[in-house]
Amino acid sequence: MGEFNVKKITRGEDKVGYIDQLLTDIEALEYMLENKMFLKAPYHIGAEQEFCLTNENWEPTNKADEIIRDIDDPHFTSELTLYNLEINLDPVVLKDRCFSELHKQLNELLDKARSSAAKYGTKVILTGILPTVDTKFLEMSYMTPLKRYRVLNEAIKDIRKDDIELHIKGVDEVNLHHNTILYEGCNTSFQSHLQIDPDNFADTYNWAQAISGPVLSICANSPLLMGQELWEETRIALFAQSVDTRASTFILNEKESRVGFGNDWVSGSVSDYYKDAVIRFRSLLTTDFETDSMSLLQSGQTPKLRALSLHNGTIYKWNRLCYGVTDNVPHIRIENRYMPSGPTTEDEIANMMLWVGVMKGRPKAFDEIHKKMNFKDVKGNFFNAARYGMAAQFHWDGKLISSHELLLDHFLPMAFRGLYSMGIAPRDAEHYLSIIENRIRSNNGSRWMIKAFRKLKESYKTPDALKILVATMHEREEKRYTVDVWQLPRGDEYVIPQDHLTVKDRMNTKTMTAQENDSAELVLKMMLWKNIHHAPILDQNLDLSGLLTWTDVQNYIDDPGTLKESIGTLMTKDLITVSSETPLKEAEELMATNSINCLPVVDGKKLIGIITTNDL
Repeated sequence: MGEFNVKKITRGEDKVGYIDQLLTDIEALEYMLENKMFLKAPYHIGAEQEFCLTNENWEPTNKADEIIRDIDDPHFTSELTLYNLEINLDPVVLKDRCFSELHKQLNELLDKARSSAAKYGTKVILTGILPTVDTKFLEMSYMTPLKRYRVLNEAIKDIRKDDIELHIKGVDEVNLHHNTILYEGCNTSFQSHLQIDPDNFADTYNWAQAISGPVLSICANSPLLMGQELWEETRIALFAQSVDTRASTFILNEKESRVGFGNDWVSGSVSDYYKDAVIRFRSLLTTDFETDSMSLLQSGQTPKLRALSLHNGTIYKWNRLCYGVTDNVPHIRIENRYMPSGPTTEDEIANMMLWVGVMKGRPKAFDEIHKKMNFKDVKGNFFNAARYGMAAQFHWDGKLISSHELLLDHFLPMAFRGLYSMGIAPRDAEHYLSIIENRIRSNNGSRWMIKAFRKLKESYKTPDALKILVATMHEREEKRYTVDVWQLPRGDEYVIPQDHLTVKDRMNTKTMTAQENDSAELVLKMMLWKNIHHAPILDQNLDLSGLLTWTDVQNYIDDPGTLKESIGTLMTKDLITVSSETPLKEAEELMATNSINCLPVVDGKKLIGIITTNDL
């Protein structure tokens, strides 16, 4: 979408003009397919590297615009938020040491990004979801100020007619309500591209679908969101919900999500794939068109199919089919979108090599995979991998098999065969695939992150643990150790600066609350049983209305008359509150000045936590 000056389709003439261009693009695509105009050999691969930017406190920064101007390199593009950027690597022919060449360019470009970022006190982090992202970094002020992002946000909101809801349940659970698509910006990926032969499109694409679950399981690197342990690859759920155009209703709604795996095997041609996308998904955006695709073909030029590409750019299949033109010759490629960024560039190239190797090493027995596997099993494999990572089991070739066994005994040998068949240098294949083998026998990125976070939580509050976690990830990645040999954090990778602490860094978000009409006796007893010294009281709208303290418990617990009343009659109503961004020093002074031991933390009228003298 980046090459277009986009706008919403708001007027009838906008829609008519865009649909006319879209239908002409499909006509041109069919003409090029029928006349064998597509590049078939040599095959090419390519990649896009998304990465996060943090400040010196390891939280998201807002410096992406300044950094990309300083870099001044066309390989770099902006992303949705001001704490993400993307690198577009040059495509290379799939042969010899192409993966090493890609890796070398990736490291050089990332070093360039690090150099520019350092001028703005900013760090580069490779991770699927930055652990320190919080709700304050998802406001419109953090959206990259480019028209295309604002227009896409408005278009999705217009279709939904409602705010965006996020509900993801793993070991922990998040329920969030948001009015922008900025949660999409939490996701960073390493998107891998593989050129394919359009004549064998359906069989090749279906094979890419079939292998997605096992490949994803070893690549998972995004287990945390808002300090909660969710899926091993939480991006899969988060991305799908963050740009979902389907509003929640009481009506059975079979419409497909714009981010998804698909609902069945594909059949037919490349043109049929795009026709199906046009049927299933409403066009959101348009642009200005100078001429149409068929006119360009008649003049000897290969069209970019701009209307079709714009439509395809707002549909986020995990295996997305892409059309492109190089040196006036069209090609078709599969874009693998499910592999996350990080933990290191070496891990990412290894992931890409595994995927390309298995794509090219498909045994004859798995030709026409749609006749040999049920699509529901394949889709189930994908979501099992996203939820459970290396703990997943997969339905494969009529058996239920563990990810470890499937990858070691089937996929790795398959990948070696596929790579050697394409003339990949043996030392490259052995180097990168040994990284995958070592990871299978130890940790992938998600398991390392979960173990590290749990260890840090034993000694630190969640905000501090997350910052130290990100600092540790940065330290290990800078040394270019692959994740299978990463040690758990020591705890000294980042020293928390006391002068910059806010209430958010020390408050408790899990606290017992009661409502005004609750039984005084029950609430007081619960505080006594659990040794709770401060209980916030909420009104019928669940807004903060009072506070019950340990002093109240001692005063009233032996008074039978008082115990029969509601808790609303006993609570303290004249409250001193703070926000999560209040400096910790200020909160400490408030408690000392007013001789109190607790401050409710609020967002407007809503309670989001409490902070006590013990927390200080």
